Amino acid sequence: MKNTIYVLVLLMIMSCKNEKKTTDVDFESNVPSKTYTFEKLDKVELYAGSLIRVDSFPSKYITPRPVDIWLPKDYTRDKKYSVLYMHDGQMLFDSTTSWNKQEWKVDEWATKLMEEEKVQDFIVVAIHNIPSIRWQDLFPEKAINYIDGSVKDSLADIAGKKNIKLNGDNYLRFIVEELKPQIDFAYPVHTDREHTFVMGSSMGGLMSMYAISEYPEVFGGAACLSTHWVGAMPMEKNPYPEAIFKYMETNLPEADEHKLYFDYGNKTLDQHYPQYAPRVDEILKAKGYTDKDSKNLFFEDTDHSENSWNKRLDQPLIFLLGNDLD
Repeated sequence: MKNTIYVLVLLMIMSCKNEKKTTDVDFESNVPSKTYTFEKLDKVELYAGSLIRVDSFPSKYITPRPVDIWLPKDYTRDKKYSVLYMHDGQMLFDSTTSWNKQEWKVDEWATKLMEEEKVQDFIVVAIHNIPSIRWQDLFPEKAINYIDGSVKDSLADIAGKKNIKLNGDNYLRFIVEELKPQIDFAYPVHTDREHTFVMGSSMGGLMSMYAISEYPEVFGGAACLSTHWVGAMPMEKNPYPEAIFKYMETNLPEADEHKLYFDYGNKTLDQHYPQYAPRVDEILKAKGYTDKDSKNLFFEDTDHSENSWNKRLDQPLIFLLGNDLD
């Protein structure tokens, strides 16, 4: 009983705090929880804005990991923000802390595009990956059902390991059932589909496609950069691409209420993707998508890297979050 009263009082206090007018972040207004808090990162190199982190976001579905929330420099509780969920969160904002010293420059592009009023006001929720299980988390799990049973047992994951244990469905449950409700509670954001988006590259591109297919009522748009259509390591007689496309043919949401962005280059790992572009176009057309609500863009002489993605990041951001949605 005492605990219940304590939580109710805490919620009332937080509600009062949220009504305050502020041009900065009130970092004490956290989701009431004894297991984690949102904390501002002071030692981070950003172009603009603030980065908030839950160091180990608890989950009953996936291995706990850091989750970052990027807030624009003029963040205020007096307005509503759209939300962009992104995978591989440790690669998005600060190249000094990434494994390859590259970054997406999300904060730079987001700041410039919002200042130019080319996109809606939005925040970014960045889910870190765990390298050793990234493939298992990000592969579109139900696509495996479109591979013949006699072939499944011989398949290996992206690291060449057998006995594949996929966790993509649980990864999405984490986002939709555990993470999104906390973001919706803690920040002044739009909670509807029309203002909720998902983006990633490579395996994160596959997962973004999977997210909007599995939860079309949650996500209004998905951006999939250098989507890893080969599914695992490139190989001869690869069963993964066909399985992924069959899944898309069955499950990709119909047009009119969603936006889908795909792109690809032709260098390094991206060299394996152009061959699949016509199939992607066919699926989009069959689902009723046009140039107004879908893109499948080719970027000549671009490779599979954060440096390539950050050079064209304005395109998916404007496509998904363009002010025409307001």
